Amino acid sequence: METKAVRLYGKNDLRLEQFELPPIGSGEILAEIVSDSICMSSYKAAIQGADHKRVPETIATDPVIIGHEFCGRILEVGSRWQHQFKAGDRFAIQPAINDPADPYAAPGYSFRHIGGAATRIIIPETVMEHGCLLPYRGEAFYHGSLAEPVSCIIGGFHVNYHTRAGSYEHRMGIVKGGQMALLAGVGPMGLGAIDYALHCDRRPGLLVVTDIDDDRLQRAREIYSEAEAERCGVRLVYVNTRDVSDVPGHLLSIGDGHGYDDVYVYAPVSAVVEQAVQILAHDGCLNFFAGPTDPEFSARLNFYDVHYRATHVAGNSGGNTDDLIEALEMMSAGQIDPSAMITHIGGLNSVIDTTLNLPKIPGGKKLIYTQIRLPLTAISDFARLGGKDPLFRELADIVAANRQLWCAEAERCLLEQAQPI
Repeated sequence: METKAVRLYGKNDLRLEQFELPPIGSGEILAEIVSDSICMSSYKAAIQGADHKRVPETIATDPVIIGHEFCGRILEVGSRWQHQFKAGDRFAIQPAINDPADPYAAPGYSFRHIGGAATRIIIPETVMEHGCLLPYRGEAFYHGSLAEPVSCIIGGFHVNYHTRAGSYEHRMGIVKGGQMALLAGVGPMGLGAIDYALHCDRRPGLLVVTDIDDDRLQRAREIYSEAEAERCGVRLVYVNTRDVSDVPGHLLSIGDGHGYDDVYVYAPVSAVVEQAVQILAHDGCLNFFAGPTDPEFSARLNFYDVHYRATHVAGNSGGNTDDLIEALEMMSAGQIDPSAMITHIGGLNSVIDTTLNLPKIPGGKKLIYTQIRLPLTAISDFARLGGKDPLFRELADIVAANRQLWCAEAERCLLEQAQPI
């Protein structure tokens, strides 16, 4: 079976290649990828090459397929798994396999024949053995792709913890009805966190979201309004901190004076981390969600408060399989919609340039449809491009009717009319 895939050979060395996949074994599954969203982690793997902890040292001669946020259809099932999966099934994947024999191995980083930036892949049996091939019953493939980043957000809500006076027991999760702040919180992951905070079964009473850009804040407000939040039982406040002289003081004034129970930092900026430290309530939990590229990244932590006010720090670089299942179930039920995270659409041919230049490309998630050829295109440019291209004209009309957001109808239109890869 032939495939086209983007493979990593070394630092900044990505190649779109066509090659033959071997026949599957009894413990393997052949599948086609439909969508794959590009994660900053793929950028880090691409620029670090074999220095990345998940990337094998042998990639120069045994390259790996990149991409780990993918969704597709099963084409053929080896005999070992035919009781559980069948051809035609849609699937999503949990890339964090957590195999004790190779704890860093993950699709999109470590394997020759499985990764999201491909037309067809072979799923190795270790993925199924660890329960990481997940049925997906939703309508839109891109929801299945975004289940992985959404699971990271959900994991962030689950990894926070709080204590009770006189007990050493950690109560996992955010404080229900408490005060929460999302700092630098209107990027793609921050938008997903707002959505989850408003619609999960353990909501804060107050949700404060900060950024330093009026346009980004306004877009967030249009998608997740204060009125919608109120209907969910949450007081939502957006704050531009760019010109605020005393950010911690201003944020503390919004709440009831006791500080924030759960504070999430969505940008690896020392000043933002230190703002988070200063607004923590007694027993407040700071979640450093943003993954820095600098291994020496640091910020000041008030250890007086750690000792006397029981403040603490958590962090997570991904979600577990339960988080991913929760993401899939909530999306399939229409409880959350990650569409706001997406700002660009592209085909398999756009993966290399997009991945290597990801930090320089503004906006949110870059969503790739691997079966088509399409330059990476901002959704905001659809209307302009529609003046000459009927596909973009139709896509522009579809997203205009959906608050300028990507949607299942737009996906169907693209897959039906775009040029095959």
